[in-house]
Amino acid sequence: MNDERPVTRPIATDPAATSADPELPAFISPPEGAPAYYGFPVVEGAQVDGFQLGMITDFLTQPDTYGDAYVIAPDDSRAGLVWQSETEARFEEAEAPDDRTWGVWSVGLPLPMRTAADAKEYLRALVPELRRRWDGWRP
Repeated sequence: MNDERPVTRPIATDPAATSADPELPAFISPPEGAPAYYGFPVVEGAQVDGFQLGMITDFLTQPDTYGDAYVIAPDDSRAGLVWQSETEARFEEAEAPDDRTWGVWSVGLPLPMRTAADAKEYLRALVPELRRRWDGWRP
């Protein structure tokens, strides 16, 4: 019998986001027309060349070497990130683009991701590949 319990990580929520259902958080019940990843905050100061990093798992409150995030492109379109830090560099498709996002990408970099300043440098390293994927998705 395996006694290992799953590791839980805190979810970051945007306190300014409004929910369509007052009994549920905004990321579960976003208002009609809300963009993908609505209800999750952006990481203040983590913007590079028009790309803004958003946080799903709260690595600022509980630093870790992996988690979930999203990126907002200069046109306000969005993509998901399944990130890992302090590892070998990689950039792979985790989910194909759809009508709401330009995909979900599994990414890894040898950089830390514990602070907003770390997040900006992590994003800076990803922007060339993010831009390429975003450009390929745009109509």
